Amino acid sequence: MSTSKLQHNLIETIEGGLRDLDIPESPQTLYEPYIYAIGVGGKRIRPLLTLLSCGLCKGNIKYALPAALAIEILHNFTLVHDDIMDSADTRRGKPSVFSKWNENIAILSGDVMFADAYRQIGWYGTHPSFSKDEFADIHKIFLDAVVTVCEGQALDMEFVGRTSVSHQEYIHMISGKTAALLAGAFEIGAITAHASNAQRKKLHNIGIELGIAFQMQDDLLDATADPEKFGKRPGGDIFEGKKTYLTILTLERTETDDAAFINQVLKSSKPKEKDVNQVLQIMEANDVLHDVEQEIAKHYDNVMHLLRDFDPSEYKQELVNLFTFLKERDH
Repeated sequence: MSTSKLQHNLIETIEGGLRDLDIPESPQTLYEPYIYAIGVGGKRIRPLLTLLSCGLCKGNIKYALPAALAIEILHNFTLVHDDIMDSADTRRGKPSVFSKWNENIAILSGDVMFADAYRQIGWYGTHPSFSKDEFADIHKIFLDAVVTVCEGQALDMEFVGRTSVSHQEYIHMISGKTAALLAGAFEIGAITAHASNAQRKKLHNIGIELGIAFQMQDDLLDATADPEKFGKRPGGDIFEGKKTYLTILTLERTETDDAAFINQVLKSSKPKEKDVNQVLQIMEANDVLHDVEQEIAKHYDNVMHLLRDFDPSEYKQELVNLFTFLKERDH
């Protein structure tokens, strides 16, 4: 996706805000991993959505920046702690905080990142442009998003030890783990523009629909994408024993023998490539890949439907372009 002038300027605003964070140098073991974590890259999608949401609602972008920074710091905090739980050695192609330092430092630096994200939100409680009610709403939405992300992560962990997980349970899980922070990013951006309750609700729902679609896409691409572009071999989630939307739908549709085979492969510590390929073939035979494609398209259609009620602007067009790019991504 080619970057528009507007998107370039907004990303530069976000990067400038991150560079200007008043992060102490000492204790080094606490703050060096924090600086490292937010500096190793990433597309800055969540803070970008906060700024675009503010602009869409005709607000002043500078008033949305503290919230955008809070969202980005919070997102990176979740990644630092995710890597501990997954014992992940890399993040975005570089050593994770967990592997570069150690588990204790990763826990502690993640904790201070969460605290600093929360501190950014406090700006709205002191600025005269925002009412007490608006600050209270921003505060609540931010903390609710944190709690919901944690609940989603907990459910994801619980699913690993369960033989049976329904597709409704999975959607509930990704609505928390993936979609909640996107919904919060959109709605808080709207509040910084003093948007109406109706606008806030629409943008919150856009975030939920987008998050569900995005996670389903990741699950689908794991089974179908070019490994050179996606960075993983086909069926990578199956090799890792993860329950994805595809495997859950397949288990719901298959006969007893196939279901038992899939569960056996998922539980294996070192599944054979031929067995993983057989699971992918069972998915195809049960129309799972096609049906998930259709469901992803439905969620993106819902996103576009919710967006159409907003007045035309460069911010709206930027969101249309971004959603179209995300819908068509192949990695």
